[in-house]
Amino acid sequence: MMRINCPEKILKAIALLESNGYSAYAVGGCVRDSIMGRTPNDWDMTTSATPAETRTVFKSFRTIATGIKHGTITVIIGSEPVEITTMRVDGKYSDNRHPENVSFTKRIEDDLSRRDFTVNAMAYNPKTGIIDPFGGQNDIKSKTIRCVGNPDKRFNEDALRILRAIRFSSVLGFDIDKKTSQSIINNRSLLQNISKERIRVELIKMLCGQNIERILTDYKSVLFDIIPELAAEDGFLQHTPYHIYDVWTHTTKVVSSIEPQSDLRVAALLHDIEKPSMFRLDSQGIGHFKGHPQKGAETAERILRRLRFSNAEIHHITTIIRLHDERPDGNRFHLAKLCSQYGIDNVEDTLKLILADAHGKNSEFFDQETDAVHVAQEQIGLIRENHICLKTSELDINGNDIMALGIDRTMIRETLEFLLDEVIDERIENSKSALSQAAKKYNKLK
Repeated sequence: MMRINCPEKILKAIALLESNGYSAYAVGGCVRDSIMGRTPNDWDMTTSATPAETRTVFKSFRTIATGIKHGTITVIIGSEPVEITTMRVDGKYSDNRHPENVSFTKRIEDDLSRRDFTVNAMAYNPKTGIIDPFGGQNDIKSKTIRCVGNPDKRFNEDALRILRAIRFSSVLGFDIDKKTSQSIINNRSLLQNISKERIRVELIKMLCGQNIERILTDYKSVLFDIIPELAAEDGFLQHTPYHIYDVWTHTTKVVSSIEPQSDLRVAALLHDIEKPSMFRLDSQGIGHFKGHPQKGAETAERILRRLRFSNAEIHHITTIIRLHDERPDGNRFHLAKLCSQYGIDNVEDTLKLILADAHGKNSEFFDQETDAVHVAQEQIGLIRENHICLKTSELDINGNDIMALGIDRTMIRETLEFLLDEVIDERIENSKSALSQAAKKYNKLK
């Protein structure tokens, strides 16, 4: 019998419930991850005890009725929360998301039968071992995502499972079983009934998965239902020697090549979204996309607001998109000015996108593209190491100092920005005496 190393709080909860005559199990993702040798993020439990009975068993502990309608009680054990849900059978789903009612059951097999995928429909008890009525362990071995029972029924019950299936495939590197895959495509329109916040969460997790290039290729129709603006990229040829793929195929390769950080992956997904609309063919038959980063950033902002991204995320992602055609040319002064204008973190992340972008282009130009980026990354490292002044607030002079020189207060901002440019270009040093002299000279010339 395979043994799973459960946390002490789970073992304690199981023991207390069993000592009071109830069955109890660790259930779901924690069992899946343990079988796979991964460290579970969360440990959930299920029990034959009703919510009222669970509260009686844990009467000496703090309990919270977190989801009493669906049978969930949170118990605080040693300052750590443990979610304990009564084994249940779900009633009718009318909104493609939540059951209208639930019926409690004493059979673990009944509870597992309502779950989404076989790899998540397993339970574990230290005495009885793994309960696996739907072949979850075999599907883990074969690296397969498969619905429990009829896929159409599962997705109509809860349409978010469509994105969860794709997300699990992306993150775990599993294939999706044929029937489940076809049902995903057939039922994708159900996602319109899911909140944008839920879609955003699943989209981000999916984009950060190891299997994302294949997912974006095989399930592009699902992505296009979520973000219709992306559909124009599919099959759109670029007519340039630098690009041997259509825009969508290029995008899939860029997304998979950039580090799996959420803002970077989202920026990679949306970075060329306006290429089709900005396409122009010159007299030599070469394609050009002038202005697509700026327009793309504007479109990306609308999409991100629709999907309920935060203002900080939107600013970060759209700045990277806006800058991604600013190819490094080895000029460290130009690079420093970009860092000053847009923020050094944004410029650094833009370089990551440019580097990933090279992986989706004609390999003949790969070294040419990447060598310049590596030089720029080294230059940014030096900017950080040497604490190069990039903001007017980092100048060794301020607005009061400027006015003390007899310069009108209406000229403070302009003077400080002039001084910052001079310091970045290394025409003057960042010292109060040098800055004061340059400020007086600048305003005298004015």
